[in-house]
Amino acid sequence: MKTVISLVALTATLALGASVPKIEQLPFGQADGKPVSLYLLKNAAGMEVTITNYGGTVTSIKVPDRNKALGNVALGFDNVAPYVATTSYFGALIGRYGNRIGKGEFQLDGKVYNIHPNEGSNVLHGGPVGFNKRIWDAKDVSTDKAPALELHYVSPDGEMGFPGKLDVTVRYTLDAKNGLEIEYSATTDKPTVLNLTNHTYFNLAGAGSDTVLKHRLTIKADHFTPIDSGLIPTGVVQAVAGTPFDFRKGNVIGSRINEVNDQLKLGKGYDHNFVLNEPRTLKDWAVRVEDPSSGRVMEVYTDQPAVQFYTGNFLDGSAVGVGGPFKFRSAICLETQHYPDSPNHPNFPSAVLRPGERYHSVTIYRFSTEQ
Repeated sequence: MKTVISLVALTATLALGASVPKIEQLPFGQADGKPVSLYLLKNAAGMEVTITNYGGTVTSIKVPDRNKALGNVALGFDNVAPYVATTSYFGALIGRYGNRIGKGEFQLDGKVYNIHPNEGSNVLHGGPVGFNKRIWDAKDVSTDKAPALELHYVSPDGEMGFPGKLDVTVRYTLDAKNGLEIEYSATTDKPTVLNLTNHTYFNLAGAGSDTVLKHRLTIKADHFTPIDSGLIPTGVVQAVAGTPFDFRKGNVIGSRINEVNDQLKLGKGYDHNFVLNEPRTLKDWAVRVEDPSSGRVMEVYTDQPAVQFYTGNFLDGSAVGVGGPFKFRSAICLETQHYPDSPNHPNFPSAVLRPGERYHSVTIYRFSTEQ
């Protein structure tokens, strides 16, 4: 076992006489003939997060329940091989474009770009070999206050059909308040489109538990974007009022998921983009999830305009990871994002990044308990 501790953090912490935030680096197997590592982050409150530099993937998140028992609330595997094989994006860092691009193409500055499709004629999460299938350079950037892991990847011009050489840095920080902060930064040398997110599957009752249908969800969103049969937004921005998509005052996830509703039928449950109300700041949560059985609570803070709420409708138990088989609707994803297919809808917020600009976004998943 190799322990990686930054010299600056060590010196500062010893001077203060406090415990040292640390990252442990562990072997995690091989991918593409190269060694892959797992990085363990711990804070003083007892929370633990593991991340691999294969796909920038969060493999586990261990947080206490109401009885202070530590449990893993993120679906994942104990070695890299299943991540190489899977198409379900468990815990992955998603890019270049999170969510979907319809018909695998978009137009930018008068030029049409054709992106490699991987879901029929559509592009999902960046194409067949997205950021989730890349080995990232990893560096410990911990401070005396918090363990932090920085991942770096340079995506060449034309990768998966996207224009521009893209220089991407993603920093995972585990703070003292049981928050996992994900900070995304990127620059490009040509006009391009970009939508970075994380695809962790959460079950606050514990990974391997049956369903998340008893979790209670609140989303501060007055609107959502309806989808067509290919799960591509129609371009309409619809009010949630009077629909099963109204989570503004909090609802049990399973209470309306099987209602007769065209949108629920198309998504086989919830798999929709919710337009977050403004103002969007990191001072107040945008999404809150509560599990009555464990008492665990997760709040999501973000500066992004939307969040994809997905109820694991395509999980079927064939993937077996830490905690057992991952069954139908046994987890939810809350992917902070720009709208799906934004490059093809001028009325959606722009996802264009140009030379001289810096893409920057922060999302925090913060955990606590209720009695």
